[in-house]
Amino acid sequence: MPSPTGAGVGAGDGLPRLVYHAPLSEPVQVTSATGEVTDRLLAAIAIGEFLPGERLPAERALAKMLGVARSTVHDALHRLRDAGVVEIYLGRSGGAVIRSDWTPDSAGAVARTLSVQRPQLGELFDMRRLVEGMIARAAAERRTPDDVRQLKSGLLGYSRARSSEDAHASDQALHRAVAAATQNTHVLAMRESILATITLGIGIEPYSPSHYEQARNEHTELVEAIIAGHVDEAGIIAERHFEISRDIVQRVLDRPDAP
Repeated sequence: MPSPTGAGVGAGDGLPRLVYHAPLSEPVQVTSATGEVTDRLLAAIAIGEFLPGERLPAERALAKMLGVARSTVHDALHRLRDAGVVEIYLGRSGGAVIRSDWTPDSAGAVARTLSVQRPQLGELFDMRRLVEGMIARAAAERRTPDDVRQLKSGLLGYSRARSSEDAHASDQALHRAVAAATQNTHVLAMRESILATITLGIGIEPYSPSHYEQARNEHTELVEAIIAGHVDEAGIIAERHFEISRDIVQRVLDRPDAP
């Protein structure tokens, strides 16, 4: 918001490492896989992939996303709990719920995962913007009546969101509907791969409640252009819209307490 991730092995220590296909996601120089996963989750929370009040994916799902053992994720989540970032609840309806999106540990994690890759990150966001423009143009050319229903449903869900968590989920659903309207599974895979790369292997779109009104207006413009078959207009709107994600990440990188 597809796996450029996979499991690797650290030199001589037998510990799993995260391995990516893009410079942004080269292995971070930390002493353990648990430390690396902790850093990636801290940075992901800082840029709004997960919001306060949201529940993190289950340990098994996170392990699959990041290409590591479930025990590694388990240990990382307990580090986040100890740092006051998440609260862990037990039971069938339990899990790790975000308490805070920024703690004293966040600055170091952002430095080790995002700040060191600023040039590559800028190029990746530019590529993302161009690809999303292409996707919107194709959607405007190829949308079916079912796609139109899905787009309208996604737009309605976002406009009716009663919380930041609901808005975040609706935002992702709407953009998946736009991508699906291209009728091309390879385009879908490419989009998801780019998103996973710029989001530290997690593949969830950065989100900020402060951009809600802007996003709602641009969502409306985008959906209307796609439904009307206005190909070039849809592409221009999408390219402009996806600058929001870049701006969210840039704001975190530019925090006074970030390195």
